[in-house]
Amino acid sequence: MKIRLDRETVAFRAARELRDGWYVNLGFGIPTLISNLILPDKTLFFHGENGILGFGPIQSQEEADACGWIYVNGGGQPVEPGPYMSVFDYVEAFDIIRGGHLDAAVLGAFQVSEHGDIANWRLPTYKGEGGTIGGSMDLAIGAKHVIVTMHHTDASNRPRIVKECSMDLTGRRCVHTIITDLAVLRVTETGLLLEEIAPGWTVEEIQALTEPKLIVPDTVRVMEL
Repeated sequence: MKIRLDRETVAFRAARELRDGWYVNLGFGIPTLISNLILPDKTLFFHGENGILGFGPIQSQEEADACGWIYVNGGGQPVEPGPYMSVFDYVEAFDIIRGGHLDAAVLGAFQVSEHGDIANWRLPTYKGEGGTIGGSMDLAIGAKHVIVTMHHTDASNRPRIVKECSMDLTGRRCVHTIITDLAVLRVTETGLLLEEIAPGWTVEEIQALTEPKLIVPDTVRVMEL
C-alpha cells in the first residue's frame, strides 16, 4: 500500500505557501496545525474569527489546564499568546475578513472543483437545519489567497477533487491552491495544474484518484519536505 503524507506534513507544506508578514486565518482541522510549524525567520499573524489575532502554537492539554484556557483559536483549541497578539469581539474579527485585510485563509474541505469551488460546511448526511458554516463563507470570498488542505480522497477512496462539487457550496471560484496528502495543485483559468506529488507516487496514480483531467507540465516536482 502506498504511503500518504500525514496531517502534520500537509500542514507543513501549506505553511511554506505563507509569506513573511502575512495575516492568515487558519480553519478547522489540518490548517490549525500550521501555527505549530512556522520557521523562526518568518513572522505571521494568525487570525481567528472568534476575535483573536497574532496567536502562537497550540498548547497541550496540561499547559492549557495550568493557565486556565485563556486564549483559544477559531477551532476552540488553546493557544499560546504571540508577542503582538490582540483580542477583540466577533464584529471586529469579521470586519477584518470582510474588509479584505487577510492575506490568506487556509481551509479544510470536503470537495474542491476544478474551477476552484469549495464545499466545506455541510455533508449530505447532515439531517438538521442549517449547518456549521462558521466564518467559512466569508473567508472563502474575503481572503486574498485561499489555500485548501485536505485528504485527496474520502474514506471510500473516492476523489474529493471533482469536476463539479456535489455537496453544498461554500464559495465559487475562490480557491487558489490545493494541498493534499498526495499532491500540490494550482487552480488556473484552464484547469488544475499539477505542480508537486508526494514521494513514491506517480503522476498517473494521482490522476487516477482525481476526477478532472489534470494539466501536467513537462516536469512535476516531488514535494520537498
